[in-house]
Amino acid sequence: MSWGLDNLPYGVFSRRGQAPRVGVRYGDAVLDLAAALHDEVFATGSLNAFMARGRTAWHDTRTLIQNKLSTDQSVTEAHLVPLDQVTLHLPFEVADYVDFYCSIEHASNLGRMFRPDEEPLKPNWRHLPVGYHGRAGTVVVSGTDVARPSGQLGPGRFGPTAKLDIEAELGFVVGSPDGAAFEDRVFGVTLVNDWSARDIQAWEYVPLGPFLGKSFATSISPWITPLEALPRIKGRAQDPAPLPYLSREADWGLDIALEVELNGEIVSRPPYATMYWTPDQMLAHMTVNGATLRTGDLFASGTISGDAADTRGSLIELTWNGTEPLKLGNGEIRTFLEDGDVVTIRATAGAIALGEVSGTVTPGA
Repeated sequence: MSWGLDNLPYGVFSRRGQAPRVGVRYGDAVLDLAAALHDEVFATGSLNAFMARGRTAWHDTRTLIQNKLSTDQSVTEAHLVPLDQVTLHLPFEVADYVDFYCSIEHASNLGRMFRPDEEPLKPNWRHLPVGYHGRAGTVVVSGTDVARPSGQLGPGRFGPTAKLDIEAELGFVVGSPDGAAFEDRVFGVTLVNDWSARDIQAWEYVPLGPFLGKSFATSISPWITPLEALPRIKGRAQDPAPLPYLSREADWGLDIALEVELNGEIVSRPPYATMYWTPDQMLAHMTVNGATLRTGDLFASGTISGDAADTRGSLIELTWNGTEPLKLGNGEIRTFLEDGDVVTIRATAGAIALGEVSGTVTPGA
């Protein structure tokens, strides 16, 4: 995995006793951009002001950082801070959060699980990228503990979820609301774990969709990988052909390999390359009705799952809603998450490493 000049993900860090500021990861260190580039936009505790400058500034700044790191030894010596000396923070202020449902394998698995006598996919699924509006205020940075939520579990029943789950996803961060092309508006990507309380979700989601079962915590990586760093591939073939506003004008498939680790053991390897709907289509659908974008908007792919059983990106699929328990190497068995469990999601795009996202389950209040 590379944390070199071809990567350079952005994040927000602080040293003991100092205020948070923006940097890029280079190897096992963080380059202090405010000091290295003499630009006060990086002295803030958020990427938003820099992202708002737009695509030309993103490209020019990335090129400048690459040049300085490769040619100016004084920069690397004076302004590179070892990772073990910093605290990483939420990298941007989240304006809005939308979660999609773009894996045909994931959607089909859940359809077979809960509607065995019907077609797995609802009639609209192949015609539009299905999604829902989440809660921006509960997006948290990797390393934040996730308290087990409570909610309604059925008629007259209230209590802590017994079906706490994960969703391995890829998130897209809007940098600028302006521009015609996808790459004019989306700054970069981040790994996402959209924690889910499946029993709360099952009781409440009809007829209006996810609510309290999904809104208690969404974890993201502290690193935002620039869109410019990612290798692109063709998107998956679609049938029927989507409406004109959803037609693809460029290749925005991404060949990203994920790993889901539970308590130190890899339990799944979801492939992002198989996603049915591509992020440019997600953005087009999200805004076609006149909805505006803001710097810091986050939209996520939904659970990433492949054909094989060991490529499913959620426990509800890996254990088939608890009917096929997951056997871990230490002899323990899981259907859903228990208190104390640690979930970590990692990913690579070729040689490019994406920053991991991790969280520990704690008992609810």
